[in-house]
Amino acid sequence: MSTRSRPGRRVAAAAFARGTVIAAGLVAGYYLLPMERVTAETVVWLVCGLLAVVAVFAWEVRTVIRSAHPRLKAVEALAATVPLYVLLFASAYYLLGHSFPSAFSEHLTRTDALYFALTTFSTVGYGDITARSQAGRVLAMLQMAGGLLLVGVAARVLAGAVREGLRQRGRTTDDTGGG
Repeated sequence: MSTRSRPGRRVAAAAFARGTVIAAGLVAGYYLLPMERVTAETVVWLVCGLLAVVAVFAWEVRTVIRSAHPRLKAVEALAATVPLYVLLFASAYYLLGHSFPSAFSEHLTRTDALYFALTTFSTVGYGDITARSQAGRVLAMLQMAGGLLLVGVAARVLAGAVREGLRQRGRTTDDTGGG
């Protein structure tokens, strides 16, 4: 196998840095953007956020296929898509908790809402914070179903995009050069 098919350490470090910067920027935005109460406008923004997750993922798939290093680009795609998805639901939980204090077993700070969203996404279960209201439970179920789709479908789609990107560059999927 030629060393040209393997990304250099600089390329891998740059991909890692981009993924880290994207995730950090999304988390910073979550903590810095003003969020007060659930209104019709915030519901529209949250729906637009879900559509943005789909749009970002679709754009990332195209980028993976066209990339000189599709494997690294696929990791970057997940570094953008998964935090966006989790933070979107954390925002929804935070807003729901502030608009309807009895929606959860306790008052949610932004960190609590992020913790609840990540707990739901990772399916590790609850114990300390639980959804008490029907709206909270429906939102958690939507996140669970969406998370399963995101992980299952995203993995399959990104793997296909990596194969296609490698095929377009004349490499096989057996090339474990990391690129």
